[in-house]
Amino acid sequence: MSNKLNSLKDLLEHELKDLYSAETQLLSALPELAKAASNKDLKKAFEDHLKETEKQLERLKDVASAMEFDPEGETCAAMKGLIKEGQDMIKMKAEDSIKDAGLIACAQRVEHYEIAGYGTARTLAEQLNNKEAVSMLEKTLNEEKKADEKLNKLALKKVNAKAAKA
Repeated sequence: MSNKLNSLKDLLEHELKDLYSAETQLLSALPELAKAASNKDLKKAFEDHLKETEKQLERLKDVASAMEFDPEGETCAAMKGLIKEGQDMIKMKAEDSIKDAGLIACAQRVEHYEIAGYGTARTLAEQLNNKEAVSMLEKTLNEEKKADEKLNKLALKKVNAKAAKA
């Protein structure tokens, strides 16, 4: 696609390429986050989300294929920045529980970005009456919301309480 958006379909393709790039970058970052986490539940949450991210990438490929475009070729600058923040957190010197709280904060920023992106793409697909894309994007949107909820529960019920005592 050129640097010009000629239609809502072009905008949807642009959004999907951005999400594809974001998810691809996340595939590399999640193992680093899992390795850095000291809380076993947090480590497992990152590992589980890695498996989910692989499925989400496949879904994006399926949507792109059905819409007849290649999802590759864009770089999501926002995800690049969010991942850099996560890498910076990993390098921070901190007590384990405090670092875990920081890792959750970084991961939730990623989830919120993805929730916004998938919500936007789903809405564009709805407007274009692309029911197949709507269905697949809605599924991923719900997974991202659940991942955020899981991180929130971990923070509130385990990690932050321990970090507050450190």
